[in-house]
Amino acid sequence: MTQLYRLDCSAAEIARRFGAHRGEDPWSGGYIAPLKFAPIVTAGREFVAGPRPSGKALAPRITPRLWGVLPPPASDDPSRRITAVRNTDSPFWIGNLRNSEFRCLIPATTVMLWGSGTDYEGRRLKHWFAPEHGGVFAMAGVWKDEDVPAFAILTSDAAGAAKEAGCTSMPVILPPDEAAWQVWLHGGWDRASALTRSDPVNGLREVGAPPR
Repeated sequence: MTQLYRLDCSAAEIARRFGAHRGEDPWSGGYIAPLKFAPIVTAGREFVAGPRPSGKALAPRITPRLWGVLPPPASDDPSRRITAVRNTDSPFWIGNLRNSEFRCLIPATTVMLWGSGTDYEGRRLKHWFAPEHGGVFAMAGVWKDEDVPAFAILTSDAAGAAKEAGCTSMPVILPPDEAAWQVWLHGGWDRASALTRSDPVNGLREVGAPPR
């Protein structure tokens, strides 16, 4: 499961890549871990959740969100935040996923996944991956309107290079084109969900660990 990724570019570069309004996001690059704020790209209403104005497509914009959504009240540990979405048919997620204003792009440049092996000290192996095309890519995400709005990343079974490295799951990486991004941000769930089942690899390759 994804528990760490990097976004080594500025907010201005993210805005150019995804055709989004930058706003006042100060992001300048670095690591992103659970319970940290990160830039996401959304096309919902400004500041608040809810349906878009009738007949009006809102332009994508960058906004900060907390990585990790509060679980349902009946959860065994109601304080443990949820960072990943595996079951998109779960009643906890389906309402947000069906309403495109809650779907978002999670920009990244590399992502860390846990492998099955261990090093000489018995620690689990970390593997870093990036798409073949390089640069900033988009993971499929969804956010919830909480006291502190938060997001989670959709995941799937590991495939390709990630599976070969012994990883069991990986983020859903959206195709690197504007049409796919627009479907995720604006399309109906029938079209958007198809993106989560299409080529899960998208040319993913293993790369060296990024510098600290």
